[in-house]
Amino acid sequence: MFLAEVNRESIVKAVSRLDVKDNEVVMILIGEDSIPDIDGLICDLNEKDICFFGGIFPGLIHGKSKFSEGAIILKIPGIEKPAVVSIKDPDCIRIPDFTELLSLESDKKYTAIILIDGMAPNKGLFLSEMLNRLGNSVNYFGGGAGSQSMTKDRCLFSSEGFINDAAIVFLVKLESCLGVRHGWKRMMGPLVATRTDRNVISEFNWENAFEVYREVVEKDSGRKFSESNFYDIAKGYPLGLFREGCENIGRATVALTAEGDIVCGGEVHGNAVVDILGGTKESLIKAAQMAAEDCRVPEGSRICHCLVSDCISRALVLENEYPEELKAINRGLQSTATPEGALTLGEISSLGERYLEYLNLTTVVMVMYE
Repeated sequence: MFLAEVNRESIVKAVSRLDVKDNEVVMILIGEDSIPDIDGLICDLNEKDICFFGGIFPGLIHGKSKFSEGAIILKIPGIEKPAVVSIKDPDCIRIPDFTELLSLESDKKYTAIILIDGMAPNKGLFLSEMLNRLGNSVNYFGGGAGSQSMTKDRCLFSSEGFINDAAIVFLVKLESCLGVRHGWKRMMGPLVATRTDRNVISEFNWENAFEVYREVVEKDSGRKFSESNFYDIAKGYPLGLFREGCENIGRATVALTAEGDIVCGGEVHGNAVVDILGGTKESLIKAAQMAAEDCRVPEGSRICHCLVSDCISRALVLENEYPEELKAINRGLQSTATPEGALTLGEISSLGERYLEYLNLTTVVMVMYE
């Protein structure tokens, strides 16, 4: 359900109309240009004894359109109540036991939806701990909440409150299939990130990282970096971390430090193998359609929801042509399910049967079914 006019009262009314059962949880995604009274909303939903969780995002996706205002509201059958995990302190990340999921005697592979503060530290460590706990017993899907301005603020909510520096994990009692694509291609590489600090790269191949990056990007773009235009140019030239058997893991290049180091949208470990990537609007749109085409449910299954986590950087690169990406996703799905989701600060996926990753600049499509 897409709700165009958003305030505390309209969301509560919309949720009440859903007739939420005891085993169902309401997920609420809100566009950052229409944030209601979240603390009051939490009180209202708690008074009605409704189980819920959600986040604030740079934009929303409904069908073939994107919105900076409004809300996506869905009721989804759950295995356990949403779990809130603080990830501010790397030594205090406590992953729940997920005893109900792990005690299920079923040959079905259920789904974990993860909403995470896109500006929080330790996202990679949290996902590693999640994978250690659940392994490949579920498919993983999610994205980073927050503001397009990348200011740090509260962006996640549940019955426990309005928070940041955290993740919310919801185990869904539905099976799913995933499509994960980005469409960026190698321009230069491989390079070795010889000096890094979490999401900051200082050196490639023992040389200044920005000087290596600048030479490639300025030559290809025909533009010169200045003190004020780094992201305007760099948004079209992300980095890619090598992964065997799948597309490189995208890393947005979002800023320069005062020292001239490159700040990325996700962690880059020391000595990681990195490519400088480029792409065209056509290659990005084609990749989004392929991600949707990869979501093929077993014959005879009933499709329940189609969720999309699409990087805000893709919308910024595609600009006026971004609706073409959404149309391509709809074409690729070839189903009656309406794609709904968010423009995110990073995407989360298990890349099929492979890795659980925090991605940038990527389209992730998930179809849930029973």
